[in-house]
Amino acid sequence: MITEEMITEMSQFFTIHPQNPQRRLVSQAVAIIRAGGLIMYPTDSCYALGCQIGDKAAMERISRIRQTDKNHNFTLVCRDLSEIGTYAKVENAAFRLMKSLTPGPYTFILKATHEVPRRLQNPKRKTIGLRVPNHAIVQAILELLGEPIMSSTLIMPDKDMPETEPNTIRELLEKHVNLIIDGGLCGFEPTTVVDMMTEPPQILRHGKGPVDVFKTDL
Repeated sequence: MITEEMITEMSQFFTIHPQNPQRRLVSQAVAIIRAGGLIMYPTDSCYALGCQIGDKAAMERISRIRQTDKNHNFTLVCRDLSEIGTYAKVENAAFRLMKSLTPGPYTFILKATHEVPRRLQNPKRKTIGLRVPNHAIVQAILELLGEPIMSSTLIMPDKDMPETEPNTIRELLEKHVNLIIDGGLCGFEPTTVVDMMTEPPQILRHGKGPVDVFKTDL
């Protein structure tokens, strides 16, 4: 069993198969998250930092790594859309559009419910980012964890693009995170961020994923 005391002394590096994740390693990754650890993991757009929902200390570690301010938008990475209703208020038309695009490289900005810790919400709009990635490793982690991962794209403070090479990431972060998952090379494009609270939805960041579908009313 991995305890909180152990993870403070550990910085592990797992090589997990991107199509057929090894169950043993996925289980260890989930144990690290549950014990308060911070992980670096691959997605269908780029690498990301992740921890357990509501873990204030881990969230603060993400903020220090990325040097973000209080207005930074954290994202809840979900296994599928069935989890979204717990954490966000979604109109039927918006839900249908999201369903047609998931799993995929999109982050949807929605009104947060009371289940979302206030410190994760945008302080002015009370919103949260939600996404459902199309990547076998993170899907395996989410299935075993049984809840979303609190997440942020791995973009270092002095960079405009996400980090994508696992060994480079290891050099940068091995003293700052508890686990680095090597799932192979990810892309350089972060997700496309869409504000679903406007009509039509507004593109806040054009990243990976087509956006033509957002050019008409819901």
